[in-house]
Amino acid sequence: MSEQPGGTGRELVLRIGPVAHGGCCVAREGGEQGGRVVFVRHALPGERVRAVVTEDRGGSYCRADAVQVLEPCPGRVTPQCPVAGPGGCGGCDFQHADPVTQREFMAAVLAEQLRRIAGLDVTVPVEALPGGPLGWRTRCRLTADASGRPGFRVHRSHAVVPVDGCPITVDGALDGVLARRWRADSEIEVVTDSSGQTHVAELRAGRPPRRVQGTGRAVFHAAGRRWELDGHAFWQVHPAAAGALAGIVGEWVSAPVGGTGWDLYGGVGLFGSVLARQVGTAGSVLVVESSPPAVADGTAALADLPQLRFVTGRVRRVVPRLSRQPDVVVLDPPRRGAGKEVAAAVAAREPARIVHVGCDPAALARDLAAFASCGYRLQAIRALDTFPMTHHVECVTLLVP
Repeated sequence: MSEQPGGTGRELVLRIGPVAHGGCCVAREGGEQGGRVVFVRHALPGERVRAVVTEDRGGSYCRADAVQVLEPCPGRVTPQCPVAGPGGCGGCDFQHADPVTQREFMAAVLAEQLRRIAGLDVTVPVEALPGGPLGWRTRCRLTADASGRPGFRVHRSHAVVPVDGCPITVDGALDGVLARRWRADSEIEVVTDSSGQTHVAELRAGRPPRRVQGTGRAVFHAAGRRWELDGHAFWQVHPAAAGALAGIVGEWVSAPVGGTGWDLYGGVGLFGSVLARQVGTAGSVLVVESSPPAVADGTAALADLPQLRFVTGRVRRVVPRLSRQPDVVVLDPPRRGAGKEVAAAVAAREPARIVHVGCDPAALARDLAAFASCGYRLQAIRALDTFPMTHHVECVTLLVP
């Protein structure tokens, strides 16, 4: 590969250091302790590799792909997908590592982020969900290239890699999608629900989704309930994730009978339904969610729970206006986290327990630090491998005064 302006295309021989947040490992040019940092994908800690620089904007670091492994380390395996390597699909980060090694990576990153950002010295094993590392993904989004062939984007790029299949996606879900041509540059969202029905919609900028397959109404089962939702609304991607998370939340939140619970960033009310079952008809549960379609679906799905109601709005704006004091609070913020403002507003109400669900280690650590500054300490934490083959990990934490 020829060298490009800005250093892109340079070849480096590197000794790979520890795993880093974001699906890569850290190395240094020249192997020196003070050398320039290189974030390397497709490598394992301890390996010696030949890497090609893929992004270099100057400054203290650049990015590279390991294109040849000169000295492999234990844990390396042959990727299950032919386009999972350098220059290929950016959806999977760790197909070159066995499942145990992948979870060790996640645990190491989580521990490092908690220590560096929140000052917490804790070791958290990452737990596998049922079903194994393949065939779990119930929701994915493809992009059509200039000729209309569907595929996935290259890591940190708009380029599209056409595919013949996806080993982490539910078996059969992509058959009809990959067999046809699509409008150039359109996106195709594929969702397989708990009944095995696949829903496909074509998405184009500035236009409403065009339903191609399925009814558009997806059925899911979790927390002892049946949920009928818009097929393209948010729901956990791994088929076992919603139930596993609801189980942990229910165990830790322990809302008192007749008490008050808040489910913030509540979506369709998955955790709110758990709270409602615990407080009973003498209690009250408030679900705060900013998406009107999610509120509509949740209201319909939970119509049998008179103790539960939804408020449509942003959490940071709604919480300061609430009058009742919660006994317990559950919050499941987006990837960027809840932030200091929300943490302070929740802590000011002095709930007995706060259960925080986070899908990004750095954002979680920032939120835990924010709650710590408001007088809440970490009592328990669990981490789940809800996105096998990727660097993403879902964590549930219990905070108490």
